[in-house]
Amino acid sequence: MGIEKVAIFVDVQNIYHTVKDGLGGQFDYNFFWKKIIHPKYFVELAYAYAIDRHDEKQRQFQNILRGIGFEVKLKPYITRQDGSAKGDWDVGITIDMLEASSSVERLILLSGDGDFDMLVNKLISQGKTVDVYGVPQLTADSLIKAASTFHAIDQTFLMRK
Repeated sequence: MGIEKVAIFVDVQNIYHTVKDGLGGQFDYNFFWKKIIHPKYFVELAYAYAIDRHDEKQRQFQNILRGIGFEVKLKPYITRQDGSAKGDWDVGITIDMLEASSSVERLILLSGDGDFDMLVNKLISQGKTVDVYGVPQLTADSLIKAASTFHAIDQTFLMRK
């Protein structure tokens, strides 16, 4: 078997909040990248989906992601008239995963959002392998069950202080 082409999709907001709330730390994207780069894998594309709040600290973080190898896709942070906020990438991630599925064998999703379970099921029904990385206690059971393989984000994925 030759080198397998993979595509990586990171729901940055979801990973930030689930890792912070579930594990009390920050996700180490460098560690993840080194772990995922495998002699049998070729990363065809890697997208990190983030919200643009025009904040310098976030710009620095986004530049770190770019330096690792991610293409950072930004969507504006929207505050509604009622004071609630919106910054959702679910549709964008879905479209990109469907488009990428024509050129890769394996898709890797970092998110705990159960809204992706139908997408994962669809991709698998089309013969694709879909790995999901998430914090187990904060990842939807339906997404865990849908994945070809679920990889638990645990303490080993946290940034060292």
